[in-house]
Amino acid sequence: MHRAHYMGSNENDILFGGFAERYLATLTPEQLGRFEALLAENDTDLFNWVTGKQDVPPQWDDEVMAMIKSFVQTEAARR
Repeated sequence: MHRAHYMGSNENDILFGGFAERYLATLTPEQLGRFEALLAENDTDLFNWVTGKQDVPPQWDDEVMAMIKSFVQTEAARR
């Protein structure tokens, strides 16, 4: 979870850190692996994907990305 709070941009620290706080304990090992791999992607790309500013590349368009996008649209907007 530490890594999700210190990604590079303050926006992503809030979005991905908040997601990790809320959902990390409920992810399957496979989902956790996808989340960890996603954190290695470019900070600007991640922000654009989860906020809908750019389409998510096919290799990242999976259930974990859908969960993050849903979190960003609902829960993170209330923070």
